[in-house]
Parts: sequence; structure tokens; C-alpha cells
Amino acid sequence: MEAPFTAQCLDEEAGAPAWRNCAVSTTLEVIGGRWKSVIVFHLLTGMRRFNELQRLLGGITQRVLTMQLRELEADGIVERTVYAEVPPRVEYRLTPFGQSLKPVLLSLRDWGERHRAEVAALRA
Repeated sequence: MEAPFTAQCLDEEAGAPAWRNCAVSTTLEVIGGRWKSVIVFHLLTGMRRFNELQRLLGGITQRVLTMQLRELEADGIVERTVYAEVPPRVEYRLTPFGQSLKPVLLSLRDWGERHRAEVAALRA
């Protein structure tokens, strides 16, 4: 059952900054930023290799992609598999925990599709 909507994000937790007690902030801590949500979105369809992700993302540097994947791995969203081959083969896939983000990312995609033109017009 879905929790009732409230714009208030605060739970009373002594000593914690108010933004830390917001469920939206928790989600954005995991998939926020320029690249993480797009990386996870591309992994929704299954396993991807590093270079494939870099091509799909266009414009991300190797260093930044490596850093973002490591953070997603540390948060339990992405699983990294290294194969003992020459050259080394590394594959990334979502964990079951990462798959739980699917409805969130599909909602973001749907919103973006509905409002892309409006956003572009506002920024022109």
C-alpha cells in the first residue's frame, strides 16, 4: 500500500539535518546527479559492458563513468563481474535492489517524454 502523499519530508530524528530525513533525498542520494539515473536506466534491460555504457551515455569520460559505477556498486545498485580474460572483460548489471528502482526511472522517463518540449521552450 502506498503511503499517503505529504509534502513534508521530516521525521523527528535528533541531530540529523532535516534533508536527511526525507525519502526523496534518500532516493536522490543513490541516483542523483548527471549520470547515475541514466546509467541505471540503461541497465534496466540487462547486462552491459563498460564501453557499451560509455557509448550509450555519450559525453561521459571514462574516469567519471568508473566513479559513478563504483558509487552505484557501493550502494548495492550495480553488480560488477570481472572475467579473467585477456583483454579483461567487465560486465555490469543491476542487483535485485537496483531493479527496485525500475518504477522510479520509468516514471522519470515518462515525465521527461511528456514535458521535454515545455522544458526546452522554457530554457530557450
